[in-house]
Amino acid sequence: MELKYCAKTDYDQIVAEIVDFWGSDRTLALHHPMFVYEFGNSAYVIKDGDCVAAYLFGFLSQTGPIAYVHLVGVRTAYRRQGLARRLYDHFVSFAQSQGCTELKAITTPGNKESFEFHRGWGMELTGKPNREGIPVMENYAGPGQDRVVFRRKLNQGGF
Repeated sequence: MELKYCAKTDYDQIVAEIVDFWGSDRTLALHHPMFVYEFGNSAYVIKDGDCVAAYLFGFLSQTGPIAYVHLVGVRTAYRRQGLARRLYDHFVSFAQSQGCTELKAITTPGNKESFEFHRGWGMELTGKPNREGIPVMENYAGPGQDRVVFRRKLNQGGF
């Protein structure tokens, strides 16, 4: 399988088949084409032939040396093969080459799978504990829209 930049045809395949990556279309609005057009040097796919098996949309913060992972998705049939880790490693290498010293990602407080995924790599949750005891940044995505914010310092050796 080949890791490469996300082309517009890859993006179109991802949004047309979003349910195969996320189990529903709940994240479709987060898949803005700007990640291909404006942040194309930090949008990656892993392809199996013509099939997008996994993807990562990220960008570099304009306010500091922070790399931000916006979305990482893996098709159901390709899970548990290390594809998300491979994409993260590639993105981190890119971010470090651009001077980034920290990695950041967010999720919703109910996304337990994302917690396990990010904590397994030593990412820390920041914020104040909510009623369930999950650290959240209150109103991060607007009034009443709390988010879990993950952070990790980047080393010279990678993620």
